[in-house]
Amino acid sequence: MRSPWWRGAAALLAGALPALAFPEPSLGWFGYLALVPWLLLIRSAPTARRAALDGWLGGIGFVIGVHHWLMPSLHVFIVVLAALIGLMWAPWGVLVARLLGGSPSAARCAAAVVAVPSGWLMIELVRSWEGLGGPWGLLGAGQWEFAPALRVASVGGVWLVSLLVLAVNTALVLLLVSPPARTTAAASLVVCALAVGAVWAWAPQPERTGQARIAVVQPGVVEGTGSVERRLARSAELTRGLADQDVDLVVWGESSVGVDLTRDPATAARLAELSRRVGAEVLVNTDARWTDDAARNGIYKSAVLVGPDGPTGDRYDKMRLVPFGEYVPFRSVLGWATSVGKAAGEDRLRGTRPVVMDLPGPDGLRLGPLVCFESAFPDMSRQLTRDGAQVLIAQSSTSTFQHSWAPGQHASLGALRAAESGRPMVHATLTGTSAVYGPLGEKVGSPLGTDESTAAVFDVPLSTGTTLYVRLGDWAVYAALAVLAALGAAEGTRLLRGPAPGRPGPLARTAHGSPERPGR
Repeated sequence: MRSPWWRGAAALLAGALPALAFPEPSLGWFGYLALVPWLLLIRSAPTARRAALDGWLGGIGFVIGVHHWLMPSLHVFIVVLAALIGLMWAPWGVLVARLLGGSPSAARCAAAVVAVPSGWLMIELVRSWEGLGGPWGLLGAGQWEFAPALRVASVGGVWLVSLLVLAVNTALVLLLVSPPARTTAAASLVVCALAVGAVWAWAPQPERTGQARIAVVQPGVVEGTGSVERRLARSAELTRGLADQDVDLVVWGESSVGVDLTRDPATAARLAELSRRVGAEVLVNTDARWTDDAARNGIYKSAVLVGPDGPTGDRYDKMRLVPFGEYVPFRSVLGWATSVGKAAGEDRLRGTRPVVMDLPGPDGLRLGPLVCFESAFPDMSRQLTRDGAQVLIAQSSTSTFQHSWAPGQHASLGALRAAESGRPMVHATLTGTSAVYGPLGEKVGSPLGTDESTAAVFDVPLSTGTTLYVRLGDWAVYAALAVLAALGAAEGTRLLRGPAPGRPGPLARTAHGSPERPGR
């Protein structure tokens, strides 16, 4: 591509292709080759600067492609964010060009299969910081429907799945670039397949120990004046219909109650009556100002457990907030975002610790609540599992993005969290998509779509035991860091020694991206 404009457009488009692996398209299989066009484009870069630019533009395309449903809320600001976050792919572009460019040797091919995925994983790690949008759109999350990939997640979390997907993409590129690379590429694909097979055969699995009947109440879209009260009334109506269905727990979505129950006894009594009617606790979610402590005067989003006698005292305040949606980072500088989009007019306040809630009775379930955005964070569900949670519950609301890919993308994260932790995951929303997953990440029952206003009861399988990911944590991230450190050390040593007389260094490149020839 001689025109830099056409090349830039191609980089943007190539970077956006992996978005098709996520819901709603859910072309999970496409994730294993979605990066091939982008990688081929970068490896053809004539200079390191061009490779960095191709990486940056592709990163912009990736961020916008995966998060395009944010446009109605952020408007032009999403382009600014994508441009800033996309800069993280610039050094990755240089790494790709160095390892895949020209006619790579067998050693360089082998290094590429492990280093290119490791470089990508560092990008995923950095952008998983809450302030940069959190771990949404991690490449491995596109494999949420594939049982072998979910088993891999039980060993190394979504991070290990991302490494696997990148390794396959890199090996496919090597198959295409030159005949000498094909043997190494084919061997790499075989190793990936054997590794997945070994995980499938030998990775420990949670043991099934019965089931719990959990009801999800999804009131549907309620708009206009008095929407908070009308949504509460609809949720109460649906909950009454669960009487005599022998449920163990009823779960409402995020912001299902608009008052602090400690300061509104009438609403608390109303919810207690519902608990008595259905014979089970109701886990609601409040979005309200808490003013009983001057030091904590502000709005919290909280999971609150209500029993036959009212709130049980179990309360979890959301710890990780959605940037711009629930708070504006550096509001004194970026407060103007509220005038061009739907950014939060007032910052929500944060909780301070995770909470495991106990249902009453000798065999009462132990619940690990998460609120909306928090289901994207692998470390939070892992910590709740280590604290003894038997069921993970995410209360969510994506009504702002009702007719986009967002509800499906959000619900799909529950499969990864369940597989990582070996615990079932209940994803309950106000307006869909609500879904339940078993301890292996498998679907339980039928999801509740965005056009449904209903209550559904799910027979949720319970489990004991822990996965390797719960025991070992983010070891895949540390392994990727070690790979990059080793590559950096090797490159540094080569530069210090210099190339052998009459022979260029293994990564030396001409201005056209081809290996240098002796004597030139």
